[in-house]
Amino acid sequence: MPIVVNLDVMMARRKLSMNELQQKVGITLANLSILKNGKAKAIRFETLESICKALNCQPGDILEYRADE
Repeated sequence: MPIVVNLDVMMARRKLSMNELQQKVGITLANLSILKNGKAKAIRFETLESICKALNCQPGDILEYRADE
């Protein structure tokens, strides 16, 4: 998949657990896990904004485009 989700990297850098991020963002652990594992088909801008706010980062810190090899 050309879009890679680096949520786990940013969470590690900020020393935030899944539970802590889930509480700050307000989405279910299941949905957060789907996003973290790169299995999400879409993300709402509202959710992305909340994640960026909680992690004090930019969307590009979380989402990365990689061309197919």
